Amino acid sequence: MTAKGILGKKLGMTQVFTPEGIVIPVTVVEAGPNVVLQKKDLETDGYEAIQLGFGDKKENNAIKPEKGHAKKANATPKRYVKEFRGINSSEYEVGQEVKADIFAEGEFVDVTGTSKGKGFQGAIKRHGQRIGPKSHGSHYHRKPGSMGAIVNRVFKGKKLPGHMGSETVTLQNLEVVKVDAEKNILLVKGSIPGAKNSFVRVQASVKK
Repeated sequence: MTAKGILGKKLGMTQVFTPEGIVIPVTVVEAGPNVVLQKKDLETDGYEAIQLGFGDKKENNAIKPEKGHAKKANATPKRYVKEFRGINSSEYEVGQEVKADIFAEGEFVDVTGTSKGKGFQGAIKRHGQRIGPKSHGSHYHRKPGSMGAIVNRVFKGKKLPGHMGSETVTLQNLEVVKVDAEKNILLVKGSIPGAKNSFVRVQASVKK
């Protein structure tokens, strides 16, 4: 599968039925239209990539460099700007629109988004650790447990309470169930990271 990608917005979940009557849960993604803001090639930058922008930003909220960067592509400043590496930049032109129809039904994609923020959580919820005894004088219920052989400092990666969620998460090999080219809508099988109306990036699966 050739490298390709698009930026979009997660609208929520619904379900579709196959001709056999099987229910398939799908996530609705508003994929585009995107604008190619910049091209990068081997000679100038040392690698090939295209930079896409999605979602218009108010002029008052955009800084001068953003306005100038978008003006080169005859576009307005964008809220969500990301670079897709490994794409043959010679196939695109600055200012070109990229729409959902770059994908087809049955293709597999990797979707990257920011997971829902859960705030500060304990080790039980954050890491799925086991709850201690709840009776007979036990003083251990929802604590992190033994810290182990630690001298003067806590080692990196120790599973302790802390901020949960709000992390970049990628789900791989999700099937594109349907493409609505007119509305720039992708129906992706299963769930994807993030809350409703959060930004996501969809690219051709690297492992299929």
